[in-house]
Amino acid sequence: MSFLSPDAVEFIGFAAPRHQSEIRAPAGPAIDRDYLRLLAQAHEWGGFDRILVAFYATAPDAILLSAQIAAVTERIGLMIAHRTGFTAPTVAARQFATLDQLTGGRVAIHAISGGGDRELAQDGDHLTKDERYARTDEFLTIARQVWTAESPFDFAGAHYRIAGGFSAVKPVDPRGIPVYFGGASPAAIAVAGRHADTYALWGESLDQVREAIRKVRAAAAPHGRSPRFSLSFRPILAATEEAAWARAEDILARTRATRAAQGLGPAAAPENEGSRRLLAAAAQGNRLDTRLYTAIARETGASGNSTALVGTPEQVAEALLAYHDLGVRTFLIRGFDPLEDALAYGRDLIPAFRRLLARRGAQAEAA
Repeated sequence: MSFLSPDAVEFIGFAAPRHQSEIRAPAGPAIDRDYLRLLAQAHEWGGFDRILVAFYATAPDAILLSAQIAAVTERIGLMIAHRTGFTAPTVAARQFATLDQLTGGRVAIHAISGGGDRELAQDGDHLTKDERYARTDEFLTIARQVWTAESPFDFAGAHYRIAGGFSAVKPVDPRGIPVYFGGASPAAIAVAGRHADTYALWGESLDQVREAIRKVRAAAAPHGRSPRFSLSFRPILAATEEAAWARAEDILARTRATRAAQGLGPAAAPENEGSRRLLAAAAQGNRLDTRLYTAIARETGASGNSTALVGTPEQVAEALLAYHDLGVRTFLIRGFDPLEDALAYGRDLIPAFRRLLARRGAQAEAA
């Protein structure tokens, strides 16, 4: 697994420990082992490259869930969301290196600094946003040294002081563990420029993505770095375009009904820049760039990855190809019906995209 070449295309899915989404309220125990196994295996069978294991303040632990996913799969990589700063960087780096060795090099970290003060306070973190990103900068600097240093090292920063740091266990790849990084504020982009192997955005419009890529590349250039770029979407597929849009409207209605049943009122104004960017796109209309559907993001306050691409598998694949033209090489896709959609993506969408990309490559070579 490990690090990808600049032009390699990667598809990432999403692992939830129980059946829930915007259209299905959580029920039952926090971990449904059978569901987690089926969801992970559906992604592996469908040809996904990795599966994201998310981090939330009240959710089951992402590293331990990842270990379970690895135990019930054979190949699929793990993209483990990690809230930087809650575990000492030397300890966290050893945890990731240990799991990487146990899984044969299947681990990547999705470094998240946290965009919402309310959620961070649930775990006792009260730093400001800029302070959190400064801490993430130090965290990732130390983690990379843990993964690669051949002898003990010292580090002195505003948030961490390490004396003789070292790890006997190293990742499978001598370069360390791939770092995915999200965050759209100026402080986040500065840190991304120094550390992101892959910079991750939520599903924005073509114009927004073009501008974000420009900013991150400019931030990375002084450090001699050239990150990959990832986009997250919630594809809504059907056999015809008309049926796909009808399904999208039904999902919006079910989202509203689910929120009402849970007693949720209008979504609160988001604290993080990524959600604000999604809402800025939604303010332009429910349908952008032909296939980008923003209504669900508006309904939920863009509290996460909540914009959709709508159409037949071939039409959505063409929409993904337009982002590929901008420089995006990783696509994180998950559905509103998580298990069923993962199977459909593996059966229909991912093959359709790879066919289109191969056809374009053959045409370019012939020309």
